[in-house]
Amino acid sequence: MVKNFLIIFTAVLVIALPFIFRKEKPVGEWKEGDPVLVAISPHIASIRDEFALGFSNWHYKKYGKPVKIDWRSIGGTTEIMRYINGEYTAAYKAYRLRNKLSYVDGVNVTDKRKPKDDPAKAELWEDFRAHDNPEDYGIKIDIFFGGGTYDHSSAARQGLTVIPWTAETMPKGIIEDEAGACIFPEGLSGEDWRNDYFYSAVLSGFGICYNPDRLKEMGVENPPTEWRDLRDLTYFGQLALTDPTKSGSVAKTFEMIIHTECRNIVYEAGWTDEQINEFEKKIAAAKLPNGVMPEGVPQKYQEDVERGWKSGLDLIRQMGMNVRYFTDAAGKVPVDVAAGDAALGISIDFYSRVQAEVTRDKLNGAERLIFVNPKGGSSISGDPISLLRGSENKELALRFMEYVLSEDGQKLWNYKPGTPGGPTTSALRRLPVRRDFYPSSDNATINAKALEHNKYTSDNLLDPKVDAYSLANDFMYRYRWTGRHFSFFRQFIRAMCMDSGVELRATTKAIIEAGGPEKCPQAMEALMRMPSAPYEMSWTASLENSDIDSMECMREWTIFFRNTYKEAERLAKEGK
Repeated sequence: MVKNFLIIFTAVLVIALPFIFRKEKPVGEWKEGDPVLVAISPHIASIRDEFALGFSNWHYKKYGKPVKIDWRSIGGTTEIMRYINGEYTAAYKAYRLRNKLSYVDGVNVTDKRKPKDDPAKAELWEDFRAHDNPEDYGIKIDIFFGGGTYDHSSAARQGLTVIPWTAETMPKGIIEDEAGACIFPEGLSGEDWRNDYFYSAVLSGFGICYNPDRLKEMGVENPPTEWRDLRDLTYFGQLALTDPTKSGSVAKTFEMIIHTECRNIVYEAGWTDEQINEFEKKIAAAKLPNGVMPEGVPQKYQEDVERGWKSGLDLIRQMGMNVRYFTDAAGKVPVDVAAGDAALGISIDFYSRVQAEVTRDKLNGAERLIFVNPKGGSSISGDPISLLRGSENKELALRFMEYVLSEDGQKLWNYKPGTPGGPTTSALRRLPVRRDFYPSSDNATINAKALEHNKYTSDNLLDPKVDAYSLANDFMYRYRWTGRHFSFFRQFIRAMCMDSGVELRATTKAIIEAGGPEKCPQAMEALMRMPSAPYEMSWTASLENSDIDSMECMREWTIFFRNTYKEAERLAKEGK
């Protein structure tokens, strides 16, 4: 009897112990029935985790309920755009058929341009953009958070996102402070940071990361400070790059390299900033065909822009000669450089800052990774947040956008973990978009705010080398030069440096073994040729032929480059 009692007592005690010693749930912890926001994002896990917790706490304090964010993480921005595009196309077709409405097979309702030749398709294109009710159609995702301005701008033109606020409904404290001073400009130095559809949540720059110990081992006395340095064949087999077709932010980096070459060539030709500004105003006002200059603008100026464009592509090919690998994951580059698996690479600023922090020698503070913003070599662009069409949780989505853009949300980007209002675990090491996080010489209130924030930030945002507004003023982005080529650059660089990468590296090895580029001029001439199919390559032609099937272009270009590089390798081995 006693034995049975002890057995029963022990069993009850084992079952009861977890309940006896269970900790009380934290105030505001999410439970079934509380709000859920669905967001799609290319942001890394640490960013997603910190913003999920931060928003839930903010929402609990303000509205009395915590929030769970259901993250849809399917890859980079390219994969996200492809996914939501397909989902909206299917959802709209299902809506039309469900309601016994006419539908034209083959119509692309998410095309950026309205169909001109078919009224039925044009009507569907317009109708797709006339709905923002989840009862009609949607994709069961509320927010698009992260990625570059190009992709968010594309999403708006494709009708995938909608305007979140009007001037009357805009939350206070987002665009202006209490005194009416602007704390969130529309953009700076030619880059758009916000428009009616998207709002940059955080800012990014692009640059070069390198391992000082590896460069020392290689005999490099002067580390790279500008994009042109990366063509030095001393770095053969040591440069880590990221596939531009996988990431909008990485593709932006390559655009910056080409844009910088445009500027360099234009400056070297003797054109001044005053002349360039005047020319570009006249070109914009005239609205002439691509490459045709209006009265008062020398054709020579346009020719120099085009020479710079070509020089930029050549520079990227020369970088491709030094490539160790192309990765799908942008964050891998600084990790490998810090570990010495590659000597240097091209990186988005915050990836390198985080890696520099975690790999710093704890004893002497020595850096295993150094990040350089090439002076005048990169604009400061935004990673926006947008509201998706047909959101099922629109009010909650707008609150999330408000939080991300508010002072509370902006603290997460650069505050140290554990500081008041900062992240709980991970230092995100990114640049807030709000003006009041950076020094100001003409607004004492904003400057005082920046000084207060700087007590808690991981990076010294008062330093001109880090201050996003100071860096932005070092670079004037001119959209006409390279902006409309963005998609072209992605595909062309992949064909030129990745899909023909084996041949390019073999050619480079042969050129080095022959004594370098100076010893084999014919090989270098062959190496630097540009394709003539499916069209003759030029600044203008790449714009006028943008409707050609991208897969056809990729095939033609890849075949050309492989054959060209093989010929160059043969010439190098012959010492020509």
